[in-house]
Amino acid sequence: MEFDSEWLTLGTHRVRLRCARGFPTERTRSVAELARIAIENNLSAGARLVEVTGQGEKAYTISVGTTFEKDREAAPHLELALATIFGLRAEQINMEVVVVSQAEVDRHFGVYERTLAEKLGVVPPIQ
Repeated sequence: MEFDSEWLTLGTHRVRLRCARGFPTERTRSVAELARIAIENNLSAGARLVEVTGQGEKAYTISVGTTFEKDREAAPHLELALATIFGLRAEQINMEVVVVSQAEVDRHFGVYERTLAEKLGVVPPIQ
């Protein structure tokens, strides 16, 4: 059993919260919730928040899966906005946007989120 992570459902996003040391904190949940809002309002409809990894309270890595290439262009702006909201430096928030072709994922609700998580390496493939 893993005690360094937990799963959270935020709307259509199935997010894995993970911390380098210990259980995910309330601040990690807040980062996930605000990242979800930023993604839904600034990226394509196919973009999904997949994982938020916290290195203590000092830095966060936000993993996003999408099928739209232009979503990568918005990531630096969202990093800066999230860092400002949480009182962090811009380099303390890292948003990784992984683009997957539509042929590689099933667009049905629930299945889409799972296949994006598999493509990003967050969860192992179902055998």
